[in-house]
Amino acid sequence: MTHFNITQRVYDWLYQDKRPNWMAQILNRFWAAVHATGIASNYLVTLDVTGRKSGKIVSLPLVMVVHDQQRYLVSMLGDNVQWVQNVRAAGGRAILRSGYREEIQLEEIPTAQRAPILKAYLQRAPGARPHILVNKDAPLAEFEQVAVDYPVFRVASYTKPIG
Repeated sequence: MTHFNITQRVYDWLYQDKRPNWMAQILNRFWAAVHATGIASNYLVTLDVTGRKSGKIVSLPLVMVVHDQQRYLVSMLGDNVQWVQNVRAAGGRAILRSGYREEIQLEEIPTAQRAPILKAYLQRAPGARPHILVNKDAPLAEFEQVAVDYPVFRVASYTKPIG
């Protein structure tokens, strides 16, 4: 059995039906705490967003990618995941932590603009490769074919409205 097959089986077990099982939830909490401290690379971040049902802050470790001098967050598990739904319900408002706390506004990127960001993301986030079934070195056309399935959000600093 190849390394890829073993890795794929582990990810399939951790994220059955694109939902984290109990072990993935524990690992996510641990990595969210580590990423929030800033001791890891600056592209490893913790996203804090208000839960649309509970009203409590939900923390999630994510990989941030920079493309064309813009920062982006990608949902490696697709559209129907809690953090994406929570971000949408919160109107894009969230907190990003990686050694410091930054109020942010997440702006969802249209499908037609996602392919180059998804490609850059797979270059940066090897843990996402089992979930986004396109080779990280594939041409952009292959990323365009799957872009509709993976939400991408541009990270902007939040500016409070005047008045």
